[in-house]
Amino acid sequence: MTAEIGIAGLPLAGSPLGRTISSTATDIWNDSCAIDELEYALSFGAVGATANPTIVVDVWNKDPDAWRRRVAELALDRPAASVSDLAWAVVEDMSIRGARLLEPVFDAHAGRQGRLSVQTNPMLFRSPAQMVDQAVGLSGIAPNVIVKLPASAAGIGAIEEATFRGVSVNVTVSFTVAQAIAAADAIERGLRRRDAEGLDTQRMGPVVTLMMGRVEDWLRVVVDRDGLTIDPDALPWSGVAVFKRAYGEFQTRGFRARLLGAAIRHHYHWSELIGGDVVITLPASWQRRFNASEVEVRPRIEDPVPPAFLAQLRRLDEFTKAYEPDGLGVDAFDAYGATARTLRAFIASYQELLAHVTDALIPNPDIRR
Repeated sequence: MTAEIGIAGLPLAGSPLGRTISSTATDIWNDSCAIDELEYALSFGAVGATANPTIVVDVWNKDPDAWRRRVAELALDRPAASVSDLAWAVVEDMSIRGARLLEPVFDAHAGRQGRLSVQTNPMLFRSPAQMVDQAVGLSGIAPNVIVKLPASAAGIGAIEEATFRGVSVNVTVSFTVAQAIAAADAIERGLRRRDAEGLDTQRMGPVVTLMMGRVEDWLRVVVDRDGLTIDPDALPWSGVAVFKRAYGEFQTRGFRARLLGAAIRHHYHWSELIGGDVVITLPASWQRRFNASEVEVRPRIEDPVPPAFLAQLRRLDEFTKAYEPDGLGVDAFDAYGATARTLRAFIASYQELLAHVTDALIPNPDIRR
């Protein structure tokens, strides 16, 4: 493929993100299943893509007429399908299109790269059996699909069972070192069960996401809500600190799952992870900003968080819950502020998708079209 020219006038393969991929163990994924954005990411060497209910709605909103037409076509083919059935058909349609673009990467890396994430229904976060059943179904829509399951209290058991049943899992709704460890342990249990039965694990590519920016978002809410005062320059390091602590734990414990950094808010969420055997998923807007930047591409994953900032962050109980490996018990995962906020947001986005599909099936007669 001939390299395109990026914003900075450099071939994308030689851009900061391209150099991150080519010179370190760090991989870049596209944080969307939108085709144009995925094509841009692939042009500098990205090797995967993610999606969630909010991203699906964003893709719909970019071209609503096309997706309304697609719903009409699907409805004709499936006359008894419910609104929910058609909504998931749309999700699968978007996912299959993206997965096709990643298949060459998937084949070249024997299944360890080139995957597209599809998220299970966020409303099932309390229902492990239903999550597993949907995960198994979604994993069959394309050979290179990886399925998102939440690091909720019920989700941990679902993660193990889905892994055992051959699903490559991407753990989502995850913000704390405790969640990451519990999820990676669950993946290991599932992989060991497969190993014991002689089932393939070599082509599986599980990852455990830490949504760094949403950790930071939550701590900003806490600081404002509780009238606290800390150094504002410390807060951008909060998600990075959690990720680096989790990365050390993963290395020590020898987990086969890789960590994935998500929810980008600034360049620390990329630059401070460079060099790690990790994945960073970036929206196209941040890819373009970073590719046009002059941030030096060098390994920083082992660099400690500035001690003065870490000391400031440790004054916040909600940071300690996220940072310490035993900061939360599994039964407390769902009530952690960042978890609750994100589950509510994902459920709201899913309901918005259902509303879009409903509108496509039953247009509002009060609106002139």
